Amino acid sequence: MSNPSEPSPEGIPAATVIIFRNGPDDGPPEILMTIRSREMVFAGGMAVFPGGRVDPADFDLGAAIGGPLDPDEAAHQIAVVRETLEETGLVIGLRGDIDAEKARDAREYLLQTGELAPVLEHFNWELDLDQLTPFARWYPKNERIPRVYDTRFYLADLGTGAVDIEEDGSENTHLFWTSAQGALDLAETGDIKVIFPTRRNLERLALFASFEDARAQAEAIPVRTITPFMAEAEGKTWLNIGEDLGYPVTGEPLDSVMRG
Repeated sequence: MSNPSEPSPEGIPAATVIIFRNGPDDGPPEILMTIRSREMVFAGGMAVFPGGRVDPADFDLGAAIGGPLDPDEAAHQIAVVRETLEETGLVIGLRGDIDAEKARDAREYLLQTGELAPVLEHFNWELDLDQLTPFARWYPKNERIPRVYDTRFYLADLGTGAVDIEEDGSENTHLFWTSAQGALDLAETGDIKVIFPTRRNLERLALFASFEDARAQAEAIPVRTITPFMAEAEGKTWLNIGEDLGYPVTGEPLDSVMRG
């Protein structure tokens, strides 16, 4: 399989983040999900994690910062930081003098500039990408689909639940916190819709009793590019992934797969 640090020559580079916070009453951790606008070309109306495509300015900043990360990998992590601030108002992957008011101001500034570098300079903030843990990479190659995203998934932890979030009203219409199992239950009842990669990731996340557990598994299993494939079983066509990637469920009948 392909190296997760190699840019894809075909897929649209994208990045998304699974943001944890402490669950209530010592329960399972909660994760932040967003409902994408129905007008969006990809996964319109679906429940997903915050994120989006990697912009040229993210690649420029990734190449400029230096450090231990491959510039391409840095660009994807920068995209996560930018998209999270833009879509939710949360500040992750940054350090400096940061509070709720400055986060709101930074979001407004980002919406004006469209790039993260001017925000860092204006607020005298620095990138702190050690806050992000690589978790997965999904690239569902399909020649029949014109827009295929090569998406890298990351983990981040807020710890406390005392944080403000607000949907952007354009790309997403609703933000909500839920446990991974809670999201699966909502999908089962039809209250939310999730596509194949999101469902598989929720099933994997439901294994963990804490962010630390999730991070430990992510660090123990090297990220490899996941490209779902079809196979026949039990008289049906199934959409499958590999068996050794950390996922408890590795296949689903094709006729039940939700498409974006």
